[in-house]
Amino acid sequence: MLGIGDDTALLRPKPGHETILTCDWFLEGTHFLRDKHPADAVGWKCLARAVSDVAAMGGTPRCFLLSLALPSSHTGPWLDEFLGGLRRASRKFACVLAGGDTTQRKEILINVTVVGEIRSGHAVLRSGARPGDIIFVSGRLGEAEMGLRILKQSKKIPVPGNPLTRKHLYPEPRIVLGQWLAKNRLASSMMDLSDGLSSDLHRLCAASATGARIEATRLPTVSFTSSLGRPRVHPTLLALHGGDDYELLFTVPSRKAERVPRYFEGLRLTAVGEITSKRGIRVLTESGDERALLAEGWDPFR
Repeated sequence: MLGIGDDTALLRPKPGHETILTCDWFLEGTHFLRDKHPADAVGWKCLARAVSDVAAMGGTPRCFLLSLALPSSHTGPWLDEFLGGLRRASRKFACVLAGGDTTQRKEILINVTVVGEIRSGHAVLRSGARPGDIIFVSGRLGEAEMGLRILKQSKKIPVPGNPLTRKHLYPEPRIVLGQWLAKNRLASSMMDLSDGLSSDLHRLCAASATGARIEATRLPTVSFTSSLGRPRVHPTLLALHGGDDYELLFTVPSRKAERVPRYFEGLRLTAVGEITSKRGIRVLTESGDERALLAEGWDPFR
């Protein structure tokens, strides 16, 4: 009803819909490096991260609020590039800027609040998984973590054609997939993979009061070519513990699992395990051993 420029924005929810609210920090030194991450990628990613939470509920993003603190030295070209990346993301995700706040600070601090919506009663929660449900993930896991490692080791900004650094710098929240799963009542539970499968699966199972068993050989791992170099860490470990992928982790009742395609609009969907009644997460390793899977993904307090 009323956009940016007044004391507040005014939003009229669609009839028969519920409002989704989420916010996300994006901090210099923690989530991005001023001398490594292009300003337009910072602008894109700060919105993409928050919109991914809306996708994980099966919802549609509507608008966002931006709180930005930055030094006066970055109010020129850096800010222009940042806003350019943010504008591209806003248009791509159909999520308009509704307002926010700007202030001065030595380091760059960004907080994004996204408002979304979903048809009443259709939101997919973390708490709906049941024993016997099949565990799925979208895309390939560990790509963004590998991209970050390449970025840190590089003396210059990697070329845009590198798909690993692109996944880290310009993640694509899986909005359409989340909407499709919610609309067709396929997913019993869902969340986005922001901190790594090993950590996020623990959260989903804790919310659902269940356990899980996954198979390492089923994980969709990083695919390397000679031009990309070889990893210094095993691709399976990247898939289990690497964060920042912003793929979807979701469960589907076994009776509906055959309705999940191998690819959704070109995006790979992979069954990697099963929800169990016994608490705890177990992983069947590539050598055939079964062991407990510890939550070793991203943890800001570790």
